[in-house]
Amino acid sequence: MSGAINGAVVFGLLVLTLACGSPAPNGLPPGAISVIAGENFWGSIALQLGGSHVSVQSVVSDPNADPHEYESSANDARAFAEAKLVILNGAGYDDWGKKLLDASPASGRHVLTVAALLGKKVGDNPHFWYSPDYVARVADAITAQYRSIDSRDAGYFDQRRAEFATALRPYTDEIARIKLKYAGTPVGATESIFVYLAAALGLNLTTPTEFMDAVAEGNDPPAAAVVEFQNQISANQINVLVFNVQTTTAVTTNMKTLAAARHIPSTGLSETVLPENVKFQDWQLRQLTSLEAALSSTS
Repeated sequence: MSGAINGAVVFGLLVLTLACGSPAPNGLPPGAISVIAGENFWGSIALQLGGSHVSVQSVVSDPNADPHEYESSANDARAFAEAKLVILNGAGYDDWGKKLLDASPASGRHVLTVAALLGKKVGDNPHFWYSPDYVARVADAITAQYRSIDSRDAGYFDQRRAEFATALRPYTDEIARIKLKYAGTPVGATESIFVYLAAALGLNLTTPTEFMDAVAEGNDPPAAAVVEFQNQISANQINVLVFNVQTTTAVTTNMKTLAAARHIPSTGLSETVLPENVKFQDWQLRQLTSLEAALSSTS
């Protein structure tokens, strides 16, 4: 990931900031757990699980930015230094966050790295929030962190976890409904953001992996993979094309144009929560509904 702040510079900024004796973050309720989430999809879940007992700040939330190209700041450094719990995606997705942690060691701080929780590593598909099973595991892990930090309120956090499971039901029900109706349907995707969700939906994602991975990493796809994907679209071998609304390149635009020419519907997914003020499950449900509409138009 490009643009990460040099660790030595961040450390210097932290020393200067902390030496000034600045007060705790504004608006932090007394006794609340201060939480920093690398991205707003994990931040939304963390806030719902913590309720009034947490204060959550998401670092990457700009709907007009590519999260892969995020550049951390001095404000991020301070927030990481003061947080009681830091939630990072990992697997190379937010390496800037790891550098901020290393620049501001704190013995009382808890860190939850989703990739480590899931047994994933750099090079694996990092879009974990598009797997409903992974989302449930992360929610359990966040609740466990809250219980560890504030054991006196463990019952409250357990209740919030149960309420979140209920809140997720329309999202999980929609996944089950699409799987029941469209399992096995061939679909294409411009990048790997869709891989986990396609698997959960039982869809047959036929796009060459080399194409999707290259676009997700900001690279040009191999020529052979481009030709293979173009041929799939030209021969109407896919029913729907899924694209990332926050990552547009010449090659992905060409694929969308080709799909439109072949009357293949396209539907978008975003990397971060859109719009920013909606909850994780509402964002996901809206995207799933759009996908189902696209699938139904070709059935």
